[in-house]
Amino acid sequence: MMPRRVSLSLSLLALLLVGAGVAAGQARAAATPLVVDAALDREVVAPLLDAFRAAHPEIALDFRDRSTLEVDALVAEADPAPDVVISSAMPWQMARVNQGHARRLDSPAARRWPAWAKWRDEVFGFTFEPIVMAYRLDLSRHMMPPQTHADLHTLLTTERDMLDGRVTTYSPLKSGVGYTLYQQDARYTPRFWDLVAGMGRVDAQLEGSTRAMLEGLSDGRYWLGYNLLGSYAMVWAQEHPEVIVQVPRDYSLVMMRMAFIHRDAPHPAAAEAFVDFLLGREGQRVLAGQTPLFSVRPDIVGPYTAARLRDQVGERLFPIPLNASLLAFVDPQRRAAFLERWRREFRRDVTK
Repeated sequence: MMPRRVSLSLSLLALLLVGAGVAAGQARAAATPLVVDAALDREVVAPLLDAFRAAHPEIALDFRDRSTLEVDALVAEADPAPDVVISSAMPWQMARVNQGHARRLDSPAARRWPAWAKWRDEVFGFTFEPIVMAYRLDLSRHMMPPQTHADLHTLLTTERDMLDGRVTTYSPLKSGVGYTLYQQDARYTPRFWDLVAGMGRVDAQLEGSTRAMLEGLSDGRYWLGYNLLGSYAMVWAQEHPEVIVQVPRDYSLVMMRMAFIHRDAPHPAAAEAFVDFLLGREGQRVLAGQTPLFSVRPDIVGPYTAARLRDQVGERLFPIPLNASLLAFVDPQRRAAFLERWRREFRRDVTK
């Protein structure tokens, strides 16, 4: 027979464990939900999400990774609305904010954020990501890998047979960020449409995401990729040595992920805490040290900062401006005209 004192001790321990379980369950139930709809790969941003959860255990973060076009549609159509919206399709984000879908953030972090990386304290660019080319290592056995846009055009012309079907880039219809990058390219190089025509002549394969392009490079379907998101490509190359990332030496576009709090956010206080974390020192420190998304803040030190990228690349970095000029890119007539010329120059049906 078990001694009475031991029996009482075990009973007390059981009660304590039950009580702790109930308390933990109540704490979880009491946590404030927070829904974030984002065009941002969960694998890449995981360190930032983990850091936020550790800093705010009172908030139950539900991060939903979607395409840029899905995120844009949910801004207007989701019921209930997401609390926070993040996307790399900068013109679409700006258009939604201009339509009144954003809630102004009045916080010290928002007020101190660089003017070139925000608009009306409603939408904030919190990353600084270069746009790159990538190629298979074995490409160099057949031709000199491109280092500039001019090099790429030359290869598309002189190595047409060898590159046929082995080049990949964004579809301007399947990807909002892809369409944005092409619009920006057209601003910075007078030979942009020659480049598009060259890609069409080698039957370049159009993808809806950087991940799809990288997967094709790794499995050998593609030899050369154009206009990939550098953040994803750099992470991929660390685990796939057959893929080489090249920041163009003539110029490199820089894209920012834009975040805003939805006007109808069901949990505005939690949303404000999340965006403040993105802009704050701790969140930006994680971006700079544990992700290739590159921090914006000049007071952060790490391998992935805007300042360090500028030191490495120099004055060839051209950030896509976060201002009202982005609204022109989603004008229906301008978009239709651009896509019509794309079809004509590319000489393929991009809807396939």
